[in-house]
Amino acid sequence: MSLKGLSPLSDEQQNQLSQVLSGLNTQQLAWVSGYLYGLSQTGSPLVTAGATPTTVAASGSLTILYGSQTGNAKGAADSLRKLAQSKGIAVTLASMADYKPKQLKKETHLLVVVSTYGEGEPPEPAVDLHEQLKKGKIGKLDGLKYAVLGLGDSSYEFFCQTGKDFDDFLAKAGAERVHESALLDVDYQSAAASWGEQALSALAATLNAGAAASVAGAVAQAVGHSQYHKENPFPARLSVVQKITGRDSVKDIRHIEISLEESGITYQAGDALGVWFDNDAALVDELLALTGLTGSEATAHGELRAALTRHFELTRLHGGFITGLAEICDHAALKDLAGDKAQVNALVASAQVVDVLKRFPTPLSAEQLTGLLRPLTPRLYSIASSQHEVEEEVHLTVGVVRYPQQDGTVRSGAASSYLADRLEEGAEVRVFVEHNDNFRLPADPATPVIMIGPGTGIAPFRAFMQEREAQAAPGKNWLVFGNPNFTQDFLYQVEWQRYVKSGLLSKISLAFSRDQAEKIYVQDRLRQEGAELFAWLEQGAHLYVCGDANRMAKDVQEALLDVIAQHGHKSREEAEEYVSELRRAKRYQRDVY
Repeated sequence: MSLKGLSPLSDEQQNQLSQVLSGLNTQQLAWVSGYLYGLSQTGSPLVTAGATPTTVAASGSLTILYGSQTGNAKGAADSLRKLAQSKGIAVTLASMADYKPKQLKKETHLLVVVSTYGEGEPPEPAVDLHEQLKKGKIGKLDGLKYAVLGLGDSSYEFFCQTGKDFDDFLAKAGAERVHESALLDVDYQSAAASWGEQALSALAATLNAGAAASVAGAVAQAVGHSQYHKENPFPARLSVVQKITGRDSVKDIRHIEISLEESGITYQAGDALGVWFDNDAALVDELLALTGLTGSEATAHGELRAALTRHFELTRLHGGFITGLAEICDHAALKDLAGDKAQVNALVASAQVVDVLKRFPTPLSAEQLTGLLRPLTPRLYSIASSQHEVEEEVHLTVGVVRYPQQDGTVRSGAASSYLADRLEEGAEVRVFVEHNDNFRLPADPATPVIMIGPGTGIAPFRAFMQEREAQAAPGKNWLVFGNPNFTQDFLYQVEWQRYVKSGLLSKISLAFSRDQAEKIYVQDRLRQEGAELFAWLEQGAHLYVCGDANRMAKDVQEALLDVIAQHGHKSREEAEEYVSELRRAKRYQRDVY
């Protein structure tokens, strides 16, 4: 078809353009289309080096939204993005934390990848979008085609509840489900890849072939890559392990320093460190003895003893182990227990794998045992240092998990006891950084900051203060910290006193619960100092919470709502909306676990 008479290009320009385009395939033509569109809209291409440019295709394009607490959903979403690109599908990848909910009305095709944590709750980045969809605030989504990938842990009662919620909310808003949701357990990788193939094929069938580019700029910002990551950790060196609670403390909390020399790893205040660990050799021996195995049996991961040490979870019991064991063994009592969900959940919360086998002795083959166990996963710890202060090091604040059993046996957490008890200083420890862009200091260093972190929740706020000191940040800083006893449990006391003395820490509120007859917690301090707390918020302060998700974070949120209602003269509903606005503005951020 000739464009002469219609085109603003000269004959020479048209000839040059025809020569360039003649050798391109459909995907390359779509790439160029997006490139030229970017030039026409902004004067510069919407593309980063080595990336594909933005295509604006009103006829249809795919958005992948992820809500991730520990990085699994983020990784799964990025794998889907790569798969979509390989199929020539236009794709934008974004965290729910950076996504404006009203944008949903403009989407044509959507993949939701979201995890669940705690008691069926959405991960922090997904809270606002989840809430707005739940309340119907976004309105009708007729014409939107979608599929949902939910990640969870079947050990928990509300398995993949957030994934189920998003599927339900989107359907009720009038969106069309084009592929069944996948609700996947902790060993999700292969199932997620298979589901992704099917879901993308279903979506692609309804997309116009002309849209074949990718918003790579958004991808580059959303998913950062490093030479070292979860699948390829850095062999770091453990340099310091120091107990920082007193001799008579009810807690055993360690300050850990790890050398990152020659790794090139960088991190920001607010990030987490992933730690891979080996299971305790004594625990492996106990498990082998209980199952009648020697440890020399062959498995897909090599010799059984080595596999149990490095590849399988032995301390985190899950319901599938109990129900699976009940199917194999002849214990009537175990079969009865396995049929009672409440009893299974109670046992999961209080015991480890070996405790179940001690109670219900069952000879197992190596294949049966490994079939009942889950793959080992690294543990994530909030980083307690700023690289501006410690350079090629990373610091952690680790509470060592120990709890007694009815028979007097003391069980320990796998990773915490590995760091505290089983590694010598100078030993190798495999680590990687899990970036957390949803827990960041304000971009403007003059912004006031309120930090609420009882127990080991103080870790990222130590990093925040080191960072604010390095920035010479003029903004006010307020720490709210709690633990059982002042004399035994005031973590990093000397450092906080120094910050108070220098003026960097403008205010410190302490809640030592057992130092008086009536227990006082951080949420009590928030209510007591509610007028000042609300004043700081009205002045634009950013509020951060770190620590236990199941109780503390909920209690703090209730206190926050009470303070806003009382001192802001608002109804409960208005206070909730105030908190939602804080969250949307990234002024209320939580790192809870």
